[in-house]
Amino acid sequence: MKRIAAISAVLLASASLAACSSDDPEKPDTGASEETTATQEAPKGNWPDLSGETLNVASDWSGAEQENFEKVLAGFSEATGAEVTYTSLGNNVATALGTQIEGGSPPNIALIPQPGLMNQLVADGSIVPLADDVLAEVKENYAQTWIDLGSVDGETYGVWFKAANKSTMWYNVELYEAAGVDTPETWEDYVTTLETLADSGTYGVSIGADVGWPLTDWFENVYLRTAGPEMYDKLTNHEIPWTDPSVEEALNVLAEVWGNDAVVQPGGAQRTFPDSVTAVFGDNPEAATVYEGDFVAGNIADQTSSVVGQDAKFYAFPSINDSEPSVMGAGNVAVAFDDSEATQALMKYLASPEAANIWIGLGGFTSPNQNADMNLYPDETSLQIAEELVNAEVFRFDMSDLVPSEFGGTEGQGMWQEFINFYENPDDIQGTMEALEAAAQSAYGN
Repeated sequence: MKRIAAISAVLLASASLAACSSDDPEKPDTGASEETTATQEAPKGNWPDLSGETLNVASDWSGAEQENFEKVLAGFSEATGAEVTYTSLGNNVATALGTQIEGGSPPNIALIPQPGLMNQLVADGSIVPLADDVLAEVKENYAQTWIDLGSVDGETYGVWFKAANKSTMWYNVELYEAAGVDTPETWEDYVTTLETLADSGTYGVSIGADVGWPLTDWFENVYLRTAGPEMYDKLTNHEIPWTDPSVEEALNVLAEVWGNDAVVQPGGAQRTFPDSVTAVFGDNPEAATVYEGDFVAGNIADQTSSVVGQDAKFYAFPSINDSEPSVMGAGNVAVAFDDSEATQALMKYLASPEAANIWIGLGGFTSPNQNADMNLYPDETSLQIAEELVNAEVFRFDMSDLVPSEFGGTEGQGMWQEFINFYENPDDIQGTMEALEAAAQSAYGN
């Protein structure tokens, strides 16, 4: 059972914020759509006759997300005659999938929420590279950054089917208008905006930091913009220490906001993320802005009477030092456990715009497929989220989902705890870097 343990270790960090449907109260769901009347259409092109073939597909989706994905699979069945059966692996994908692998009965395809797990499956020899025609379909429809995320040592194994944009800054429209401020594009303007909001009588921003994961997302967005994608990769892989000057620069930027008591609503280290959303969009708002991923829309709808797209809107995480458009996010990547004609045909289908279009029309879904039909997004907010994701010049996966779990995804230690400590004491930049580096060394074993 060593393989199960190895895969599980990779995924324990994956209380993933937006990549998967989760019952974890600390990590919100993406807000899957309610029952809809949308129907699937058979994909275009020449597809093999797979009548009599049965394929098994697994992922972490359940509930409405499972129902919507099954409509996507129905489109493939209509085109090919293959029967496709879906199984939900639940929240602990690694263990469930590892058990199936050890038992010699893995699914034909799994859509998994972490690149790190994909890398482990490659190292174990459990999954196969994309067939040539599947790779051609991927290159036709995806930006290079997504191809790279699905590749290991120059060989492409994954098709990124579902994505999440975690670079969204949500704001109370009425409070912004009352303060006479526009949505900022740069960090300098963002700080000024928060200060103007505070002068108008409301806190500029509410931050939920009782567990720590929202704070790691703040850092990852700032670091991606101040250090750039190559340094982001190096820090993720611990090729540079957390005492590197690039980390210091990012912490200094964060301290401009976190250390400004005039603009940050008090009590953040005891406030939950859902409470920070209510603080901005509830009946008696105490702050005007809250940062987190596109799943905030679901929290607003579930917790408040505010209407997304009217009372509640978002803008892109601000540019820092003229950084190019960047998105930090998450998603689900399809990987194949065999190279049969039927399996590879389904992989090709998942890489096609037609497959993406089905779920786009159903709602609660963002596709990284550049050729998907943007007109199918059910509202302007969903469309804006998708456009910023697809058009981002730089995309990087959530760092805390890539590093060892004891460092990036465990309550009370590692990144989660050290960023809480820094949030409570943003003057201690040197101490924060040293604590993060010590925790990283312990987790990485170096």
